[in-house]
Amino acid sequence: QVQLVESGGGLVQAGGSLRLSCAASGRTFSSYAMAWFRRAPGKDREFVAAIRQDGGNTFYGNFVKGRFTFSRDNAKNTVYLQMDSLKPEDTAVYYCAAKTGSFYYTNQNAYDYWGQGTQVTVSS
Repeated sequence: QVQLVESGGGLVQAGGSLRLSCAASGRTFSSYAMAWFRRAPGKDREFVAAIRQDGGNTFYGNFVKGRFTFSRDNAKNTVYLQMDSLKPEDTAVYYCAAKTGSFYYTNQNAYDYWGQGTQVTVSS
């Protein structure tokens, strides 16, 4: 079992930056692949990024286009999503998720554990 708590959301102007964090409980954090998803108002939850257990590989949703960087610190049981060049269309609730096994999954149904989410609002 792992519990996930996101933080770092807020209100930012277009073109600005935010860094989201997701802190995990449990001593087996390094055995979990981690991901970020987001849900914009009126839309389905959407894959943002995923990272391998050792942090050695990441991949991103097509819309990211080099603007976000996903990293992890296994010593701190924490993952980070650095978001730069934010756009109003990035406005959403951002969720952290964890799964065992391969990290190369964009389908939310593959993930076993979820945080409560953190709101990101980008003003134009």
